[in-house]
Amino acid sequence: MTTSGPVRQFLSGDAREIAPLLLGAILTHAGEEGTVAVRITELEAYMGPVDSLHPDPGSHTYRGPTRRNAPMFGPAGHLYVYFTYGMHNCANVVCGPAGHASAVLLRAGEIVEGRDLALARRPTSKAPKDLASGPARLATALGLTTEDSGRDALSSPFSLVLPHAPAAHVSSGPRVGVAGHGGTHDYPWRFWITGDPTVSRYKAAKARPPRA
Repeated sequence: MTTSGPVRQFLSGDAREIAPLLLGAILTHAGEEGTVAVRITELEAYMGPVDSLHPDPGSHTYRGPTRRNAPMFGPAGHLYVYFTYGMHNCANVVCGPAGHASAVLLRAGEIVEGRDLALARRPTSKAPKDLASGPARLATALGLTTEDSGRDALSSPFSLVLPHAPAAHVSSGPRVGVAGHGGTHDYPWRFWITGDPTVSRYKAAKARPPRA
């Protein structure tokens, strides 16, 4: 599915239901340096502050809207890119209806186009499977920065192509790096293609505040 209208409609649903269906989707960034495309193999769902069934203490929007997290409130299909640990960018695709914050964090993927450019951006990668294995690596390989936060992932210089069919084997579990209750098995909102070599290693969160 490549037409932006149907893709945006698809992304306007519940991020927890959309996330596993996005496995295998291809996100492309045709920037000034060249084009890099990644097949998504791992991601995490994050909800908003007013989800009555599952308020999400791991979400950047848990305490409400700020200038930084504003893109998470929609519209669907836009990017939310944030800077963390003073050194890394991480990229999300916004989901849900406009005004209701939610997104999927792109945790890992396989570079399917532009491998040489991705390697130039990630020269410390030891193997092709490591180029986009982890959210910071994925964002770096695609050339994404906070300047891209709020931009439409469904229009030039970006494109998002959904998989023709759901991934045959999908695993789920707690999210990575989320402290407190939001990082427990009560929030099994990390999804990955079972056995894919590009999927990042799970690490339990250290004691620190939730995403904010």
